[in-house]
Amino acid sequence: MVNIAITGACGKMGRVISDIISTRTDCKVCAGIDLVGEAYSDFPVVKNVNELSTKPDVIIDFSHPSALDSLLDYCKMNNVPIVVATTGYTDEQIQQIKAAASQIPVFFTFNLSLGINLLIDLAKRATRVLGNDFDIEIVEKHHNQKKDAPSGTAIMIAEAINSELDNRMHYVYDRHNVRKPREKTEIGMHAIRGGTIVGEHDVIFAGRDEVITLSHSAGSKQVFAVGAVNAAVYLSSCEKGLYQMSDLLSER
Repeated sequence: MVNIAITGACGKMGRVISDIISTRTDCKVCAGIDLVGEAYSDFPVVKNVNELSTKPDVIIDFSHPSALDSLLDYCKMNNVPIVVATTGYTDEQIQQIKAAASQIPVFFTFNLSLGINLLIDLAKRATRVLGNDFDIEIVEKHHNQKKDAPSGTAIMIAEAINSELDNRMHYVYDRHNVRKPREKTEIGMHAIRGGTIVGEHDVIFAGRDEVITLSHSAGSKQVFAVGAVNAAVYLSSCEKGLYQMSDLLSER
């Protein structure tokens, strides 16, 4: 049985994670961390990670980038693995996360959906077959409250594709002021914002007289919570290092 502590336990994602864990037999929530400090009926909630009365087997972080320093300090001091599921980190914070992996197991990715990560794997395979002869475009759609564009997931897809092409491609984010034919070394990236779209990503391979499109659509944010719980159970038995969804998929 894997004992999991949830940071951001009183937020929307924290509550979803708690509900998902309650249906499983291989893990349980032993504690929550949240500034709100609301108590659950089946586990305690503290306001600071250092107030935990027992050491968890792994922490899932769905809180805020401002909590990163204290979380990493606690995990390194107590040798606790951590699944970093919060978004909006600066480049400096991302380097902190990667550096922590030299001391503890760290699971970090821009998207915890199993489906998205399978899409990335399929896109890499398609690139190996089609990449030299097909133009590649990525279209992502999200709700009207999302601030960043393109999405971190779209960038993750592009970088995975680019790695298959010896990183010789460059990204083009906007074509409205470009008056020239598309270059062979482009990967086009397009962002759409509207309504309550949770997240949709299309990878388009356009060749001569044929088009292949790989698509993923998230119906709710629960897909990210399910991925986080799977990652936590997986990470609880790992040695120190940096892990991502491709590691988890390879175990399936």
